[in-house]
Amino acid sequence: MSPSPLRIGVLAVQGDVREHVHVLSSLGAEATGVRRPRELDEVEAIVIPGGESTTMDKLVRAFELYDPLRKRIADGMPAYGSCAGMIMLADRIADARPDQQTLGGLDMTVRRNAFGRQVDSFEEDLHMPEVVGADGEPVRAVFIRAPWVEQVGEGVQVLATVESRPAAGHVVAVRQGNLLATSFHPEVTGDHRVHDYFVQMVRAARA
Repeated sequence: MSPSPLRIGVLAVQGDVREHVHVLSSLGAEATGVRRPRELDEVEAIVIPGGESTTMDKLVRAFELYDPLRKRIADGMPAYGSCAGMIMLADRIADARPDQQTLGGLDMTVRRNAFGRQVDSFEEDLHMPEVVGADGEPVRAVFIRAPWVEQVGEGVQVLATVESRPAAGHVVAVRQGNLLATSFHPEVTGDHRVHDYFVQMVRAARA
């Protein structure tokens, strides 16, 4: 018998929910939006999409998902956060609003909107050998009002840094255990390798 499909949820309170569901489904996962605690109970991993991190924080609490999500992540549930999702998974925010909370799990400090405003959005090729293999083509990364990582703890693996522009050297992709985060939006490029890397993480966690 073939194993059952991986059940991966996409936090559906704001952001590129449909795009993430489409990519995950194309990779063979059983992907669905998660907006209620009972829906979270039915998945074995979660994707936290881009959006606006302070709004997402308020909505997660409004939908009574904050505590269940935080507990599942702390207990080892695989999670992937892109852009605002990276902020939500960070233990610390350098420029957080006074009432802003995160789900935590990644031992790092991030800065919101670090690359500038919407008009400062840009694309760049990133070398990510851990994700695509040593000989893999670079990942085309789309940055939209994106954060960057200012500090990581010892247990955090840096997967990619900006390679050009004034922001060269800043960390934009990390992994710590079952948690993955990127500053950029791989769901909008047609390149599914970052999602495939996460799917493999989920499969390994199931095993």
